[in-house]
Amino acid sequence: MLILDNMKIERMNHEHINELVDLEKECFSRPWSRSGFENELENDTAYFFVAVYENQIIGYIGTHIVAGECYIANIAVLPEFRRRSAASLLLKKAFEVCHEKSAEFISLEVRVSNMNAINLYRKFDFKAVGERKNFYSCPTENALIMTHFFDTEI
Repeated sequence: MLILDNMKIERMNHEHINELVDLEKECFSRPWSRSGFENELENDTAYFFVAVYENQIIGYIGTHIVAGECYIANIAVLPEFRRRSAASLLLKKAFEVCHEKSAEFISLEVRVSNMNAINLYRKFDFKAVGERKNFYSCPTENALIMTHFFDTEI
């Protein structure tokens, strides 16, 4: 893995939205809308972060933390920057926020065919805990539910 020097992880703000909308279109068959990102900026449970490299947003992660539970709404990295540490740094940032907010676990859904993502999550000690039938569309596919449980012992 080639790590990108000088990559920064920043909290998402209004100036990032145009690039995030473009990133979504490149990464997903059903991309988030501009208003979807704008709504998250007003959501007190939302913690969205962007990976910035050479003044370009190359990825982001969006999480929601409620009642000690963290859910990853989305994580995306531009194809030309994958396998270069952006997703790992974004996940580490999500773990930091979970720790700050005393979350008991962090969970997500991933396409069952997305082995690169599944392998990344396994490196972060996510475990498969279930499956959602026909969760995704374009194309229709099942989702694997993966969860990382934080050690809650004192």
